[in-house]
Amino acid sequence: MTFCFTYKSKNKCHTHSTIFNTFIVQLLNMDKTNQQFDHVIGICRDVFVNKMKDYGTAWRILRPKSMTDQIYIKAQRIRSIEEKGTSKIEEGARSEFIGIINYCAMALIQLELGPSEEELPADIAEQKYMDNLLKAKNLMMAKNHDYGEAWRQMRISSYTDLILMKIKRTKQIEDNQGITISSEGVDANYLDMINYAIFGLIKLDFE
Repeated sequence: MTFCFTYKSKNKCHTHSTIFNTFIVQLLNMDKTNQQFDHVIGICRDVFVNKMKDYGTAWRILRPKSMTDQIYIKAQRIRSIEEKGTSKIEEGARSEFIGIINYCAMALIQLELGPSEEELPADIAEQKYMDNLLKAKNLMMAKNHDYGEAWRQMRISSYTDLILMKIKRTKQIEDNQGITISSEGVDANYLDMINYAIFGLIKLDFE
């Protein structure tokens, strides 16, 4: 009886230790993801701000459907590069992922404010842009908590395909005048595309 009790206690202690170690590893990985996510957001923000200095907020005239089409062009080009293995244009998949993130963030602004020929003040545009990337980050961290960094086991090509799938869903919702029966709206698809593109950039920049 004594041997059995001692064995079980050691086994229980080992189980608790394993659970604790797994928990610590998950926390470290999530912190790593948090830092890498912020790094990518910083890069995309710089591109957004610099282009705004050159062109202003000319994109404000675009309707969300046009934004979706621009995102499609970029995602399709990434897929073409992945399948052909080469690109005749200097800019590769990395710049297209950045473009997808920024177009999705701008599309979310358009959903909120509606298209306009009037310029949006740069400080307001940047703030709304960052607000949308923060929404995407909060969504990512919540899903990451539940799925345990599963995205790191995926290939970049899978992110590309998932973005293209989300675009098809978005186009269908747009064609249905935004009406859905059991699915999330267009905004949720834009947020998911932001996160898939950021995963792709993390893979390209850090792995």
